[in-house]
Amino acid sequence: MVLLHVLFEHAVGYALLALKEVEETYLPSKKKKVLLGVGDPKIGAAIQEELGYNCQTGGVIAEILRGVRLHFHNLVKGLTDLSACKAQLGLGHSYSRAKVKFNVNRVDNMIIQSISLLDQLDKDINTFSMRVREWYGYHFPELVKIINDNATYCRLAQFIGNRRELNEEKLEKLEEITMDGAKAKAILDASRSSMGQCGARQPV
Repeated sequence: MVLLHVLFEHAVGYALLALKEVEETYLPSKKKKVLLGVGDPKIGAAIQEELGYNCQTGGVIAEILRGVRLHFHNLVKGLTDLSACKAQLGLGHSYSRAKVKFNVNRVDNMIIQSISLLDQLDKDINTFSMRVREWYGYHFPELVKIINDNATYCRLAQFIGNRRELNEEKLEKLEEITMDGAKAKAILDASRSSMGQCGARQPV
């Protein structure tokens, strides 16, 4: 019968050191009968090369590690779910700082990273806005010609929903969103003679 041990992902050196320390205590001397489950393929390859244990990654190992992470606060005595979440948050911050400060020769690296993040966010917002315009445009195509601003368009799409339900009572709210009485009246008039398809679901 093959014995399965699960080893958490760490830096290769630390993982090998820890494994050497517990090798005699926890692992059988017959290495061919041992199958180590390792989360990181690189660590598995290093362990197999250095210590001679057969390693398995992916598949069921990923599920086991996921279960261990999920119930880690129950497996470790004195560790609560709240403290585990705080530890994960601290680890995430530490990892992010290490990634940003990796290149010590670039003192402006954080500024570059921030600009890159803003550019990516701008691209994502534009992409999502275009999707909203495209999808809601099947139901109310005239709205695209009236409203150019992406944020205003999305708010209107959420408020209007089914254009057939738009009436004079909602004109005040339209003016509040568009901040333009003429555009609000144009939207109301366009909804009554729109060529779009009916039965669109209201955006969430």
